[in-house]
Amino acid sequence: MPDRPPPSSPSSSPSSGSPAPASAAGATGYAERLWLGPLGWASVVGFAVVMAIALWPVGAVPAVAAAAVVLVVGIAVAVALATPVRVAGGELHAGSAHLPLDVVGEVRELDAAATRAELGPVLDARAHVCLRAWARTAVRVEVVDPADPTPYWLVSTRHPARLAAAIGSGRTSGRTSGPTSGPTA
Repeated sequence: MPDRPPPSSPSSSPSSGSPAPASAAGATGYAERLWLGPLGWASVVGFAVVMAIALWPVGAVPAVAAAAVVLVVGIAVAVALATPVRVAGGELHAGSAHLPLDVVGEVRELDAAATRAELGPVLDARAHVCLRAWARTAVRVEVVDPADPTPYWLVSTRHPARLAAAIGSGRTSGRTSGPTSGPTA
C-alpha cells in the first residue's frame, strides 16, 4: 500500500531488466528493475545531442560541456525512475511500497491488452498502481486483508509469469512455515 514505509534494506537487483536468479533473490524470490526501454535511453542521448547542437554557435567547449551535463543528469533521472520489483522476505515490494504475502489472494498475469484494460475502464480508484509505461505487461494481485481498503495491486513487470509464480511460491511457503505477522504499518 502507498502508506507503508519502504523496506529498510536496499534491493540487490540485477543491472538488467531480467529477474534475479534464485540465489540472488532468495529461494522463492524474484527481483527485477524496470529500466527504461531502448527508446527511453535513445531519448536521453538524443536530448544531449540536441543541446550540443543548440549551443554549438556559442562555442565547441560550452556545447560539449552542456551535452555532458545533460547526459549525466538524464542518466541519473533514468536510474531514479528504474523501479525495483521484488518478492523477498515474505513480501511483495513494488517501488517503495510492500505487501505481506499472507494478505495476498488471487494473482493474475496481464498481457499488454489486459494491462491496458485494467488501467482503463476496469480500474478501481482504490487500487495501488505501480506502473511504468515502458513495461507493458503487469500482474494483478488481490489484497484479502479486511482492514485494508486497497482491493488489489497492479504492478508493472516485464516477466509477469515469473513474478506471479514467485508470489504464489512465497505465499505457499509462508503459509506452510506457520503463522505470520499481520501487515506492516
